[in-house]
Amino acid sequence: MKNFVALATAALAAQGASAHYIFQALAKGTGKGVVYEYVRRNTNYNSPVVDLASNDLRCNVGGATGGNTSTLEINAGDTFTFTLDTAVYHQGPVSIYMSKAPTTAEEYDGSGDWFKIFDWGPTFNGGAASWTLKDTYSYTIPKCIPSGEYLLRIQNLAIGITHNPGATPQWYVGCGQVKVSGGGSKTPSPTAKIPGAFKATDPGYTANIYNNFHSYTVPGPAVFTC
Repeated sequence: MKNFVALATAALAAQGASAHYIFQALAKGTGKGVVYEYVRRNTNYNSPVVDLASNDLRCNVGGATGGNTSTLEINAGDTFTFTLDTAVYHQGPVSIYMSKAPTTAEEYDGSGDWFKIFDWGPTFNGGAASWTLKDTYSYTIPKCIPSGEYLLRIQNLAIGITHNPGATPQWYVGCGQVKVSGGGSKTPSPTAKIPGAFKATDPGYTANIYNNFHSYTVPGPAVFTC
């Protein structure tokens, strides 16, 4: 009987661990890429970050540096794709940020300025909201940003779980390393620090998507465009 209980407990734990997801690959174009080739390897399996004051919000737990991560060479204006181990299923926005490294991307801890280049927010139709929940997310490097090495960060803010008592919004984060060539001379703005860009009082952080949900503002700075 004890063995049965132990096995059942282990099975439930395994199911709980596999119930999340992680951004684990980055590639040029729309390819799926090689796992952890250009994305910093995290050390918390596929668990979320829940502390708004934590430096882990930048590049996930274990992602403060990228010495074991290659840097993807890409041109300004090129398409890139992030791939997850399994599709995002917690309702909430997906956003992409960039931060220019003072030297190399692999040495950069993400403590500088971040700017947002895209949001996948909700679409409202007939009183219902739908989210872009996928296993790949593609966008383009802005054409006008200066050439150089950057952290390219993707995040999913899971707010669809907060209807449960005591539940806290969850952050699923991954950082790729890129070297941008053929860029321009425009300084991205607005910028924000991470942590600091997101607050517990942000409407997009506290939103109840199950009750009178008709509009939504994605947390963080406004999207930078060229």
